Amino acid sequence: MKHLFAILALLGAVSIGAPAWAEDKPAAAATTTAVAAPAAAPAAGAPSADPAAPAAAPAPVANKGDNAWVMVSAALVILMSIPGLALFYGGLVRTKNMLSVLMQVFVTFSLISVLWVVYGYSVAFTEGGAFFGVLDKVFLKGITVDSVAATFSKGVVISELAYVIFQGAFAAITCGLIVGAFAERAKFAAILVFMVIWFTLSYLPMAHMVWYWAGPDAYIDAAAGDAAGKTAGFLFQKGALDFAGGTVVHINAAMAGLVGALVIGKRIGYGRESMAPHSLTFTMIGASLLWFGWFGFNAGSALEASGGAALAMVNTWVATACAPMSWMLAE
Repeated sequence: MKHLFAILALLGAVSIGAPAWAEDKPAAAATTTAVAAPAAAPAAGAPSADPAAPAAAPAPVANKGDNAWVMVSAALVILMSIPGLALFYGGLVRTKNMLSVLMQVFVTFSLISVLWVVYGYSVAFTEGGAFFGVLDKVFLKGITVDSVAATFSKGVVISELAYVIFQGAFAAITCGLIVGAFAERAKFAAILVFMVIWFTLSYLPMAHMVWYWAGPDAYIDAAAGDAAGKTAGFLFQKGALDFAGGTVVHINAAMAGLVGALVIGKRIGYGRESMAPHSLTFTMIGASLLWFGWFGFNAGSALEASGGAALAMVNTWVATACAPMSWMLAE
């Protein structure tokens, strides 16, 4: 009997203790996991031996819409010169001088375009002195399809090649404007020599003095703004504002034309022979092309397809329309 009770007691102990042992295993596993997790946490959170450097700011990319607008505007300004200005002046002279004036405007445009690429752009739009830039970009050296030029908005750029042709069109038409001041009174070769000299010693320094600056992205704070301002052209530093060439183009060319007319003097036969325009039809066509191209001249000077460009376009449309109306009323 004692043996029976002993066997029953042993079986009871086994049956009661077995669940306890089964429960002990998950507890042990849970403890192991709990301990391992804190051990792994420092490894994940520990600083790396070679911390990553701050990400560099992405290089600015030309806005395609702004780029397209500047290139179209450049084409419109070219249209102002040839054939617009050539027909306008050609229609105002006598028949015998028609071809001469057409060639003077056409070749002047071509000559200045070449000089602009050779050294003009570099002298006008590179950082240098207060009056001239430097020759770092002669023959457009260093300018690639990825080169960009600043606009008037921070972080907004256009292709530098588009900027080159836009400003080159301005330079070419400025020199062409002077032709009308001494039409019929100067030899072809003399005009070309004058254009080279005037372009180099008058237009380029004026363009640099008025238009060259480091761009809005350089003005990040007062100190940076002061430093950037000192690299700008002389008249820009003095506060000159010339949105679309009032100084660089119109006043500059007007002074050259005035002095040229005074030096050369009157036309031979003036007062004795008829000096009537030979074709007002050509003059009308030329004037209309000038007005049409002026939309690119003025609105394109915003360098962006923006509300400012739209405002300049509206002003060019309405103000020019008021001019013939005022003239008709005055007459």
